[in-house]
Amino acid sequence: MKSLEIKNNIFWVGAIDWNVRDFHGYSTYKGTTYNAYLVKDEKIALFDTVKKSHMQDLVHHIKQLVDPSKIDYLIVNHVEMDHSGALPEMVELIKPEKIFCSRMGLKAINEHFHPKDWPLEAVENGQTISLGSKTVHFLETRMLHWPDSMFSYLQEDKVLISSDAFGQHYATSERFDDEVDFSQLMEQTAKYYANILTLYSPLIRKLLAKVQEMGLEIDMIAPDHGVIWRSHIKDVIQAYADWSQNKGQRKALVIYDTMWQSTEMMAKAITTGINMTGVSVKLINLAVTHRSDVMTDVLNAKAVVLGCATLNNGMLPRMAGFLMYMRGLKPTNKIGAAFGSFGWSGEAVKLMNAAMEEMKFDIVEPGLRFKYVPSHTDLQECVEMGKRIGQAVITQTEE
Repeated sequence: MKSLEIKNNIFWVGAIDWNVRDFHGYSTYKGTTYNAYLVKDEKIALFDTVKKSHMQDLVHHIKQLVDPSKIDYLIVNHVEMDHSGALPEMVELIKPEKIFCSRMGLKAINEHFHPKDWPLEAVENGQTISLGSKTVHFLETRMLHWPDSMFSYLQEDKVLISSDAFGQHYATSERFDDEVDFSQLMEQTAKYYANILTLYSPLIRKLLAKVQEMGLEIDMIAPDHGVIWRSHIKDVIQAYADWSQNKGQRKALVIYDTMWQSTEMMAKAITTGINMTGVSVKLINLAVTHRSDVMTDVLNAKAVVLGCATLNNGMLPRMAGFLMYMRGLKPTNKIGAAFGSFGWSGEAVKLMNAAMEEMKFDIVEPGLRFKYVPSHTDLQECVEMGKRIGQAVITQTEE
């Protein structure tokens, strides 16, 4: 690949990771990018670096534009290793005049790299620095999604370098949102939000309100992963606003794991009942669907219905693992219900309900369980349960 001018004297110099398939438990079957940006002015500034394994791509792209030793400033918006892994080597190569970061970033750099003589300078929220004709405005965004997160806004160019916000794990030779399939782009953006940012939705609501209050004009959003937004900026900001509300659409998910297909029979019957109310429903088998793809569906669903057989007085491992993953992301404003088959003890339904209660789901059904193989009458009871869940979805989405 080559470096690319994205706006006047602002260049993408990052790296594309075509092969990564896992990001701490999140499936990245589309790969990802590690975006870094070089700004040429009276002072030359590099915004973020890349994962250490891709440092040579970064160096190659910079050398197409400038001798790395001519770079004056390094700006570290985020210290997570996919953006700062190459930082020690780049500091040695560039020998920058200054390294700017947030106060929390300063702490994180010291704790990650233990530098002895780096020219580190912590900036305050709202502080600006001049590169010459361009001004960089720093906006601290703590816990989106690390304590040190920070935006850099290039005022004259109206470019927001947004760190991990508005990103996607999406490897492509195209650099802009209007050069790729929009529906696929939004699917990957939703997946990123669902699996990285759902937990921080209250902070995102506050950040979006703050940006609106500041009246920032944004012609381009340049995130640290995926493609750059220049044509669908209003769409992605509105999507973040919607997702951060956790309202859920008129949609239900029936998510299950099964041992000898008895729980699967129940899942299909419950799905039928929900569908009979006119509510959109999706049947998800955890044996064939990655947890991060399930969470993408959870993002926009109103009801989460969990089914699992009992194993060793507990849940099957896939359901237990999924619940641990979902609990960590803390989706809110969901309807919940549980079901499952059992042989002699039957604790799984109680455990799934307890997990959803912990997440403050609205449990609309006490739980349905049948011993061994459900009969036709049992399955009809599952259909009726599905109808009640569907009606609850309709009621709550119309409020």
